Amino acid sequence: MRRMRENGEAIRRMSRRGMILGGVQTAIVGVLAVRFRHLQIDRADNFRLLADENSIKIRLIPPARGLLQDRNGRVIAGNEQNFRVTITREDAGDVETIMHRLSRLIPMTAESMSKTLREIERRSPTLPIIVADRLSWEDFSRVAVNAPALPGVTTEVGLSRVYPQDGDFAHVLGYVGPVSDYDLSKIASPDPLLQIPKFQIGKVGVEAKLEDNLRGKAGTRRIEVNAHGRVIRELDRKEGDPGATVRLTLDYRLQNYTQARLGEDSAAAVVIDVTNGDILAISSSPTFDPNMFVRGISGDEYRQLMEHDHRPLADKTVQGAYPPGSTFKIVTLLAGLEAGVIGMDETVYCRGYTELGKRRFHCWKRSGHGRVGLTESLEHSCDVFYYELAQRVGIDRIADMARKMGIGVHHDLPMSAVSEGLAPDKDWKVKKYGKEWRIGDTLNASIGQGFVLASPLQLAVMTARVASGRAIAPRLVRQVNGQDIPIAEAAPLGIKESSLRAVRRGMFNVINSKKGTAYASRIVDDTMRMAGKTGTSQVRNITAAERARGVISNDDLPWNRRDHALFVCFAPVDSPRIAVSVVVEHGGGGSAVAAPIARDILLQALHDGTPPLSAYPESQRTRIENQQKALKLLPPETDDTGKIRA
Repeated sequence: MRRMRENGEAIRRMSRRGMILGGVQTAIVGVLAVRFRHLQIDRADNFRLLADENSIKIRLIPPARGLLQDRNGRVIAGNEQNFRVTITREDAGDVETIMHRLSRLIPMTAESMSKTLREIERRSPTLPIIVADRLSWEDFSRVAVNAPALPGVTTEVGLSRVYPQDGDFAHVLGYVGPVSDYDLSKIASPDPLLQIPKFQIGKVGVEAKLEDNLRGKAGTRRIEVNAHGRVIRELDRKEGDPGATVRLTLDYRLQNYTQARLGEDSAAAVVIDVTNGDILAISSSPTFDPNMFVRGISGDEYRQLMEHDHRPLADKTVQGAYPPGSTFKIVTLLAGLEAGVIGMDETVYCRGYTELGKRRFHCWKRSGHGRVGLTESLEHSCDVFYYELAQRVGIDRIADMARKMGIGVHHDLPMSAVSEGLAPDKDWKVKKYGKEWRIGDTLNASIGQGFVLASPLQLAVMTARVASGRAIAPRLVRQVNGQDIPIAEAAPLGIKESSLRAVRRGMFNVINSKKGTAYASRIVDDTMRMAGKTGTSQVRNITAAERARGVISNDDLPWNRRDHALFVCFAPVDSPRIAVSVVVEHGGGGSAVAAPIARDILLQALHDGTPPLSAYPESQRTRIENQQKALKLLPPETDDTGKIRA
């Protein structure tokens, strides 16, 4: 009996285990059945496509490039719709045949076709290559209608960069262009977007320096392609992130005026807000149309730009480094005052030259200025005064003051090839040339000649610092995606206020004293009177024999051997708001050429538009009125009622 009970208990235990095991097996089979049904029935189409010659393709969607705006939100670099056609080698099969078919539908030269075929050959077979872009709607539609006969060919509507103000902002904004192998070689881990042939990136200027902000992030799309390479449908799409909208400190109307006022001269002008360092205008002339580079510049067009003697592709505002001429006397005078080697009432006698050993250093006024005081030294721009002062103060202290005023230092702006200029000292000459510094070098440097070099940007910064007494730093970016870029309050220069007042007084007399070198370019509106300094820098040596015969006039010299004309200024004198620098290459005298341009730009900035004629000397008003009418300016914006917007 006991054995029978034990056998029955064992059978019951085995039955329970069997039921549990059977249940588990049934559950597993059920899960597998549901999964098989999902894979074989619900997702059958997707897997059939995957098995059919790898016909689901993933394509990158280029993002919209970020907008560049002026300080008021006006778009100065935007995007426009672009109809284009691409071809993918993997899907096209016989590429040459397809290209010949395309050539019968859209304009294609033999040269462009060969170039495209070479590009197709050297790129990955899965990458779409742009065959033609900026097509008309008619050409674009013709390709789309014939798509069944064009395997691997896709019609796309994309975006392309456009610069609505043409050349006004060309040098500061730069331009975009297709990614090159050289561009890729400079990047350690390139963004996949950069592998797309003819994808556009910033090449120079703000476009290049802010590339990471402006590029955005790619989206993706999944497309179904049949066995012949024809796109059947788009399965899904994930849009990317557009580039950031960047608002600059520039004012598009002031920039337009400044560019127009410089005209076709080889010149540069910089306008700075004295209170915070905002660059309101920064213009280099002559300019060029950056849209040519986006749309594809021809060899002839590029050659003309490169061979032009006024160098339209060079940004003279930050890349140009010029002898600052007499504008540098501001630095020399400040150095002398701060070193205590000259008193406020001290005078120097100018007889037209200073003798140093057997060499004469001449004043610009051959007969001399007679006895000259501190204020008159700037007012009359007496060279002999500064020769004497330079020997007392020494080059090292002059160089230190130059750097304190913004010359010989790098200003951090998102522009290409920003020059440091040069504030030379004794150590620099030894390192550069292996030679000792000479006293004659100091005399030349004191009047902005010799080794001293400054860009128009640096001269504008120098002027803003004199006007404010603070270490104003130039800035170009105001906002990124609506977020203001904070401005730190500029620190004091560490220069005695009495020294700055003495320099400002001399600069005031340059413009407002009848004996001042720039009296003809004064502003007669008492609330906006300006202070400034003329400069004329030599680009050739004047021999003793020529001085004996009489120095040849600039007008009688070839253009490229004439002096550079310079002028710096700020206004209003009592409460400075705006500083301006102007350099006209081979323009001749700063007082005759650069000063009138700077005065006109300054008034335009102060009035935030065309100034009244009453701001000009009465004898000049008819000429100024005609000049304003002749300038090619943008029409003013109006509201719906036709009223001009503020």
